[in-house]
This record gives sequence, C-alpha cells and structure tokens, in this order.
Amino acid sequence: MTKISSEWSRRNFLRGALATGALVLPGSTVLAGCATSGGGQEQTEGEATDDNPLGVPTDSTLEIYIFNGGFGDAYATDVHQPMFKKKYPNAKIDHNAEVDIAGALQSRFVAGNPPDFVNDSGDGQIPLGQLVSDKQLYDLTDLYDAPSWDDPNVKVRDTLVPGAVESGVFGDAPYVMHMALTVYGLWYNKTLFDEHGWTTPTTWDEMTALCGEIKKAGIAPWTYQGVHARYMNWPLLTMAAKLGGPEVLTAIDNLEPGAWGHEAVKESANALAGLQKSGFILDGTVGMDHIQAQGAWSEGKAAFVPCGSWLESEQADVTPEGFEIAFMPEPLLSQDSAMSAETVRAQAGEPYIVPAQAKNPRGGLEYMRIMLSQEGARGFTEKVSSLTVVKGAADGVELPRGLTSAQQGLQAAGDDVLTWMYPTWYKDMENPGINSHTGELMAGRISVDEWVAGCEAEAKKVREDDSITKYTR
Repeated sequence: MTKISSEWSRRNFLRGALATGALVLPGSTVLAGCATSGGGQEQTEGEATDDNPLGVPTDSTLEIYIFNGGFGDAYATDVHQPMFKKKYPNAKIDHNAEVDIAGALQSRFVAGNPPDFVNDSGDGQIPLGQLVSDKQLYDLTDLYDAPSWDDPNVKVRDTLVPGAVESGVFGDAPYVMHMALTVYGLWYNKTLFDEHGWTTPTTWDEMTALCGEIKKAGIAPWTYQGVHARYMNWPLLTMAAKLGGPEVLTAIDNLEPGAWGHEAVKESANALAGLQKSGFILDGTVGMDHIQAQGAWSEGKAAFVPCGSWLESEQADVTPEGFEIAFMPEPLLSQDSAMSAETVRAQAGEPYIVPAQAKNPRGGLEYMRIMLSQEGARGFTEKVSSLTVVKGAADGVELPRGLTSAQQGLQAAGDDVLTWMYPTWYKDMENPGINSHTGELMAGRISVDEWVAGCEAEAKKVREDDSITKYTR
C-alpha cells in the first residue's frame, strides 16, 4: 500500500476541515419515523417502514465511488445497482469507477461534500483509522441492526460470518463494512506435487525437508512478493499465533510493549529468515513485485508462494494449462503448538464506507444491505471470484479450483481462525513501518533481534503519539 501524501496527515486534515466548517460527528438514528443523516444534518429524509427499514429517500440520487482495481466495478454495475434500482425505481445512481480514491475524494471530504458510498481501497486508499479519528465516517450500527434483505426476522449482523462486523469496528462502533472474505496461506501447484510425489508439510521440519527435495529437482522452494514485504508478515504472524496462541496477535494489535519480541514471534521470524540462508528462495525474489514473483511461481520456477485467496483470480491470465492451484495452511513450528495445524488466517476485507457528511447516507446504508443479501453476495462471488462475509452465499456456486481449495481449508479450520487489526488501525505502522523491517529481514540484511527492535520501535512510535487514536480488542 503506497503511503498517502503528507497533506493527508491528521493535523492537516483536521485544520482543513475546521477551516471549511466541514467536520461533523457521525451518528446513527432510530429505525422509525424520519431518518436523517449523521451529525444532525437533515440532508435527506425518508420514512422508515417495514419495507424500507432504513428510511431511504426513494427519489434521491445515490453517488457511488467504486475502486477500479483487481475486482473491477462490474459487480456494482451488474449486480448491486440493478437491485437498488429495482427496489427504488425513482432513485438515480451516480456511478463512478476510480483507481485513486484519495486523489479523487480527499478534497471533497475536507470540503464537506463527499459522495454517499465509497469503496475505499487500493494504493490510493484514504486511511480508515484517519477517517474515523477525524469523525468523517457514518456509524453503521443501524445497518447491522436492520432486518436482513432476505428475512425480516433476522438482523443483517446475524447473516454474517463471525468477525465480519468486528473487522470494521473502531472503538465501540462499526464504521467500515468489509465484503470480501480472504483466506490467507501458502499456495502450490497440485499437479506438480502429484508428479513428484510430494506431500504438503504440516510441520516446519517437514517443510524444510521438502524444500531440500524441491531444490534437488531444480525448482526454487519459495518465492514471495519481495518489494511488498507485508506478504511475508502474513505467514510469520500466523505461525507465531499457531505456536503461542491468538493472544500473541492481540498483544501486537494493542501495542503492548514487548509484543513483537514474544518468543513465538521470534521463532517464526527465525524460521522464515532461514529460508533465505538455506538457499530455498528463488534468486531475485527480493527485488520482485507481486506480478513478477507470482508470475515466476505460475511458470513453475518456485513451489510455494504466500498470498490471499485472490491469487487465483489475479493469476488467471498467466496460469498455464495443467496448473492446478491449491491452498495449504502454514506449517506448525512445533508439535506442542497452542493451535491446530489446520488453523488459518481469514479476514474480512475490501472496505466500504458511508461518509458522515454524505447527502444520502441512508441510501448508502441500504446499498450495503443489498450487498449483504444472498443475491448480492452470490453475485459478488460470481463476478470477482472471492468468498464473502455472508454465510452460505457461496453454497451452490461453482467456484474455481483454487478458491474451492481455500474454502475447504477454512472449513477444516473450524473455530481456529486468526485475524489481526493493526494494519487497519495504524496504516503507517504497517507501511512503511513493519513492512520495511520484514523486507530487510528476508533479504538477510538484519538479524531477527534487529527486526524485533525495529518492529518494537514502530509500535512505540504509535503508542506514544497522542495525536493518534488508539484501539484495543
């Protein structure tokens, strides 16, 4: 994720907002009578009824911005917006697809004239924690407490997988709706493994032994997205939590002193750094971006690559025939690990927001309610080849092999599912922060102890900065 320019710092954002009188508090309203937008500004009004529980103004414009990146915007134009128009035929949808969300919208947030619904994603993402701390986002509690699109007797929140609502909570309220459910782990070519008789490892000892066999076959055991070192943070923290328990991750999220120096974290860092020392990483990986590293993996130059379950879709145009992409959880560092070998990280992602100063915020909430319906979620999966946070929405959908493999991995994990929040809460701590230190570690330029010291310094920087709002879980 590219760092947003310094103009978008909290102090400058706040100064600009105060100068224009644009800064207001987000609020939520009761689901009865007239519904008004956050901050007490009656920018839109609608009558809340059984058929319209969020009080959507039925003849107003809904201005939408969709990040035009890996998912494109067809899921919006072909699935969700037709559903909205069918229910509210007199409403107008102003659809915009944008690559650089911050470039297109940061001045509008400051001026107090944001759109009604934003897919705040991509390298030009406006930092979510920044928006929350500057009171720029609408409280989504009404959305999650509203009757679901499919069953008026079931609340929206009760149709979602565990952790979906919590993934967008800052403090004591949800401000971000995450739609995609990403399963993280290691990916390999099952066809290649079957040809060589290789078995996927469940322990790190088995992994290193297999890496030796793979190297003898003339294939690099691992590659990773070198210049985007966060990809290696994912297996590092997952394996650490498997070894030491999920409280390892909670301590990191809560900025506890010494959290990055936990023995489980250090052991995981040692294991991954050892791949480079053992010659198990594809030559040149350190300088590769995600396209180059994943491309080399697709070409069969490396056996394993860490990534989220979007990988199959991202590689679709370059994956050769006969390449059967498959998912596996990261191996256990010890047989005495606190969690099961099947444990995976699965996280709700792809953020959607309703600005506090939107002219039609109730329309924005309703658009989210549509997205979180069975039809809306199924359409999303079919269009972008991603699982969603809506329970059962992918049932009966013919998924690609890789995504099916990830779904099976998630089902096998049961309740042993991990997540962490610091990249969402503290963007700069993650990037360039932690990522830069992990990049140096994986390149062999610093030791594990130096990596720990660097990560601890990044956490301390946030912990001691009074201008940054802190969150805990």
